[in-house]
Amino acid sequence: MSVLSQWQSFLDRRIRVPVGDDDLVLDVGSGDKPSWRADVLLDRYAGAEYAAQRSGRSSARVSRPLFDADAADMPFADGVFDYAICSNLLEHVTDPVGVASELTRVARAGYIEVPEAASAKIVDFPSHIWWCRLDEQDAAAPTLVMTAKTAPYFDPEINAYIEQAGVRQALDDVLNSRFEHRVIQLHWTGAVKLRVEGELDPEFAAAAMAAPGHQRTWETVVVQRLTSVLTARAQRRRRRVELRYNQIVKPEMHRPDDPVLERRIYR
Repeated sequence: MSVLSQWQSFLDRRIRVPVGDDDLVLDVGSGDKPSWRADVLLDRYAGAEYAAQRSGRSSARVSRPLFDADAADMPFADGVFDYAICSNLLEHVTDPVGVASELTRVARAGYIEVPEAASAKIVDFPSHIWWCRLDEQDAAAPTLVMTAKTAPYFDPEINAYIEQAGVRQALDDVLNSRFEHRVIQLHWTGAVKLRVEGELDPEFAAAAMAAPGHQRTWETVVVQRLTSVLTARAQRRRRRVELRYNQIVKPEMHRPDDPVLERRIYR
């Protein structure tokens, strides 16, 4: 049953993007595992020096046009994207409200994924600076609640025991066996309801940015290859779109030459 649930979770999170063939898709915080369906990527920390912000390769993957920009101040025009993916980014940023506001400004709908607080309190990454919960009092429009962390781990004694006993990887594997319970998956249209609780300590946030990485490169390679196989037909079916710079950026950023976007980093 756990293998089946892992497979379904992978399909829901990585493969089944609810968009049409001609829709324009943005991946915000694309990192080393950008969505197969994204036409444009955005990542503020693309270099290997920010390895702690990723779980696979140390550097971001530049497989499509990638804009090096703040997710809370995107360079894109209003409503230019049909869909925006923001997976495992908000728990890293100091201004999740700003990022959510920008997502709804540049896209009409999208998907947000963050680690669920209860699971993260068992095993978490020191690069995460928020506990994330979903307030579902309004079932039709749940609210994503971000609570500021004050320490890398929920309980320092428990964390010390996990380290001394050498069971962190074993615990991580158990939690990942039901990954659908380890993350919050929020599909939104029109608006994102997000509430911040507590005050983030700037020194703690800076330390989280500099925390050691947790790279599992072999998993990244497996995910990329499996995704390529499962999406091959859909990618062949899609017509190849030539995107131009002025087509997607804010009007004040337009360039006279209006170049065709290439697979490289734009700053």
